[in-house]
Amino acid sequence: MDTTPSPDASPSAGATGPGAGAPAAVTAAEPTAPAAPAGLTAVGTAEEPARARSARTALAAALAGRAPARAPLSAIAVATVAGAAGLLLLVVIGAVLDQPVLIPPLAASAALVFAAPSLPLAQPRGVVGGQLVSASVGLLAVAVAGDSLWTAAVAGGLAVGAMALARTPHSPAAATAVIAVLADPDPALFLPLLLLGALVLVAVGVAAGRTGKTARYPVYWW
Repeated sequence: MDTTPSPDASPSAGATGPGAGAPAAVTAAEPTAPAAPAGLTAVGTAEEPARARSARTALAAALAGRAPARAPLSAIAVATVAGAAGLLLLVVIGAVLDQPVLIPPLAASAALVFAAPSLPLAQPRGVVGGQLVSASVGLLAVAVAGDSLWTAAVAGGLAVGAMALARTPHSPAAATAVIAVLADPDPALFLPLLLLGALVLVAVGVAAGRTGKTARYPVYWW
């Protein structure tokens, strides 16, 4: 009898041992997040300070605006001291004369003479001429229409045109026209005191300009 095993016979056929013929166990892998590309974290960290610097630079530029650069501290100090000295001198003169010499428009004139001595508005022709022209407009207006706010407003506007025609531009002087209407002073007293105050400011401005710390003043006299 032929005892040769059949070619189709499987070694596991008929096996009866424990787990015989059971499929191999497969362990399912848990899903994991994809790994970040190499160097991405380092690049992101490096970009943060650059963005912060860029934001700070943009903010600083926005706050600075397009205004001129700040003047040297020495120039600011001279302008401040000269401005205070000029206005105090007006107070002293007023006390001696027992008349108010310091009026608000002259304080505004001082700001131009000492803080912006190179501007046309700060030159002696504008400071002295503009104040006198505007005061005359205000005195004429109050004489014609009375001391009302309406008259004061018209006088301020007319003063702007009068200064332009006379080539004596000086923005603070428009307020002098308004004061001339509202206060209705005696022209024989008001005009000479105004002239004196303007001349004092110009004289102090000339002295400040000779210190070498600020721009030369005046650029022109007339």
